[in-house]
Parts: sequence; C-alpha cells; structure tokens
Amino acid sequence: MAVPWPTETQSIAQSTPPPPSRPPAAQFTDIVALARPAQLAALPIAAPVDHPDDSSDTAAPVFSSDDLDDPLVEKAALTAALDTAGPAHPDDVAEQSDPPGVKIVEVQKGDTLLDILLGSGIKSDEAAAAIDALDSLFKPRDLKPGQAITLALDRQSGGEGDGGVQLASLSLDSSVERNVVVKRDDNGGFVAAAIVHPLQLQDTLASGVIDSSLFEAGQDAAVPVEVMSQVIKAFSYDVDFQREVQPGDRFEILYERYEDEHGRLARPGNVLYAALILSGTTKEIYRYEPQDGVADFFNAQGESIRKDLLRTPLDVIRISSSFGMRRDPILGYSRMHRGVDFAASMGTPIFAAGNGIIARIGPVNGYGNYIQIKHNPQYATAYGHMSRFASGLRIGSKVRQGDVIGYVGMTGRATGPHLHYEVLVNGSQINPMSVKLTGHKLDGKDLRLFEAMKVEMKTIRRHLGSPVLVARQQER
Repeated sequence: MAVPWPTETQSIAQSTPPPPSRPPAAQFTDIVALARPAQLAALPIAAPVDHPDDSSDTAAPVFSSDDLDDPLVEKAALTAALDTAGPAHPDDVAEQSDPPGVKIVEVQKGDTLLDILLGSGIKSDEAAAAIDALDSLFKPRDLKPGQAITLALDRQSGGEGDGGVQLASLSLDSSVERNVVVKRDDNGGFVAAAIVHPLQLQDTLASGVIDSSLFEAGQDAAVPVEVMSQVIKAFSYDVDFQREVQPGDRFEILYERYEDEHGRLARPGNVLYAALILSGTTKEIYRYEPQDGVADFFNAQGESIRKDLLRTPLDVIRISSSFGMRRDPILGYSRMHRGVDFAASMGTPIFAAGNGIIARIGPVNGYGNYIQIKHNPQYATAYGHMSRFASGLRIGSKVRQGDVIGYVGMTGRATGPHLHYEVLVNGSQINPMSVKLTGHKLDGKDLRLFEAMKVEMKTIRRHLGSPVLVARQQER
C-alpha cells in the first residue's frame, strides 16, 4: 500500500535549552525532541512610574509599573482600561474634535512620528519630549509604512489649554519580539520602557510535490519566502532547474521557526536540512559550521555546495534559448547566441553568480539593462534585459555570491521577460552549462562531526515523519 506524500507543514516544539554543542550521534538514538532555546534574552527595561495626579477626574489610566514589568501585557487590556475614561461632563463630548481615549494610527508612506503626534492634537513641545524619550529605545526614523502606533490621550484641564488633549502614553512594536512604550513620569515628562515578548524556537518539517517550480511548491506548503530563498540559492550550484526538475518531483525542508506566545510565526530561522527528489534520485544538503569557518551547506558526502559560480542565477521557470547558433527572433536571421536565456516572470530576483566587482552597469545596445561582474582575472559573468538594478550598485561595487543584483525584465532586444546570462573566460563567452564546478570537502574531525550531525538530522526527521525516509523504506 502506497504511503501518501504529505503536503502540510509539521512542527515539533522545543522547550529545554540545548547543550553547548551538538553531541555525538549515538546520544540521539532514542531522541524525541531536540533541546533548543525556549526564548530570547530580555532587553533591559526602564522602570516606569505611575501617572502623576493631575487633579482631574477625567484623566485616562495608562500602564502601571506592574503592567510594564509583565512581558505578556496585552494592548487589549490597555484599550479596555482607557475606554472607560471619558469627559467630566456629557456636554463636553460635543465640544471635542478629538476626544480622549485610545487612538491607533497606521503609518503611511512619508509620515514622521512628529507629524502623527501633531496631527492627533498633541502640542509641539510635548510631542518633541515624547520623541526624545523614545529615541533611547527606538529611532523614530525607522518607522515603516503599515506600522501601527497606539496613542493614549488625556483631556487637559486648567489654564488656557483647558479642553485640549495631552499625550498619556504611546506604544509601538519595534520588532516581532519587542514592544516599546513611552509614558509620563512623576514630573510630567516622559520615560520609555521595552516589553520583550518571548519567542519559542521549533524545528519544522515541510514537504510537497513540485508541479511547476520549487518556489511555488514551497508557497503551497506554507514555507516562508526567506526559507525558500535559502534553499533555492543552495541548490542553484548543482541543480539545472529547467532540465532536472520535472512535475511530480518532491522536496523536503527541515528549518527553524520562531513563534510568538500565541503560536504565530514571528520569523523563520536557519534551514537545517533540505532534499530534492528528482526522477527518483535524492539530492540532500545539510547546514554545518566547520570548526575554523562559518556555517554553510554541504552535500551528503561532506562536500561544500558553494562553488565559484552558481549554475543558475535565479529560480528558473525554463530555459528559453540555449548557447549556440539560432535564428534571432527579432533580427530574423541565424546568428551565434553567446549565452543562455532563462524565462521567468517580470521582477524575479537575479543573483550574483559569484563574488566579484561590478565592472559594467547600465544600458548596453541589445542587452538593455546590463551588468557585468568580474570574479577574478580569468572569469566574469554578464546579465542582460533586466527591468531594473538593485539599489546602490555602481561600477566598482563589491558583490557576494547570491546577492540580488537586479530583476528580470525585457529591456533591449527581447520578445518577453527573461534573463540573458553569460559566462566569459578571458573576455570570450563560453557555454554557462559547460563550466566545471567544484567545492571544498570536509575531512578529519570536521568530517566526523558532520557525520554525527547527519544522524541527528535523520532522528529529528524520523520523529516528524520524514517523507523521504518513508519513500526510501518503500523502495527497499
């Protein structure tokens, strides 16, 4: 009986801290769940104080010191408390253009925090003081469109400002794991505090069947875009996505997932393992950090997947034109095609095939928007027909392998969106598909530790119901 290939994403929560380094494989034989950090370290938090007595019966309540010490305090609780505050007399409601209470403002493009506070009726000196307090924990210039700011407003009383509003507090999420609150101190000024939300780290297994492209299959399996980008870049060294990936092929990815206290994805972590099952052949990669280097991906034999050049510099849909003689679709006669055309959707990111320096960038005749990267005295790569370049690039800019350098387009002589890709050796174009690619191989202690880590990864995947393991067992 065939075992169905699962397409849903499965997770296993980790709740205990890990040892300093991964132990030998034998210690994981009967493991159920690997230990991983349960939460991030809390940042120092300023000790805010209670709202001063302003001799007004209508002052809206704000966070207490106890509230701010609780990292799980909910905005809903603050909202409910503030909603109970109202004007001293019902007749005052009609006179207010912006009544006290809670106001949630969504940052729009071009907005500044000062604009938002002034637009909410806050006086300029008060707005400046609140921004100055916030600056110690969050730079207001880092506000992004779509970000939400919660303002708690009090009614002013006494003096010429009677009937106006003043800022009691403001809060915003500075990151998925940290909320920043500004409130008044005993002297009527403002103090800022950070509330850290603990994140749970889980090992997550995702798998699926490829119908059109690996990227789309990953989206169907709810794999985060950042994770799919890591996997695609890693496999781009050895996999010809046009010729080797066929409908019905499969994939499996084991990756880290950080979740908030409600079990929602806060941000993805590292890819630990990935496999492509192409026409019955399994290609595997493992994340491993050598003792004297940085973490990278290695194949099952302990060879680094990182080569001098990427085999394909984007997630390819199909090769629309190979290297060699062809009839030019625009000029109408046969001529040498000195590169490979990769058809892809408009705007698809294009990666630098290797480390190097931008030697040329800008419009070039039939190439349209064009970049040439010099990798060493012998090798260079070229990219044509881009819709636009990545920001900040110019002649002399240094790029690293996998950096986004531009986006697929159809500038120059092009009948549809695609990337024209060339590999040049001593200034002459050669077939990019013929370039011999090699990588560093682990040995000695690193190889022994790598083999132990492979057993550990296999144990985790077995616990999560690895489809690749099931498929292998059926084939025996």
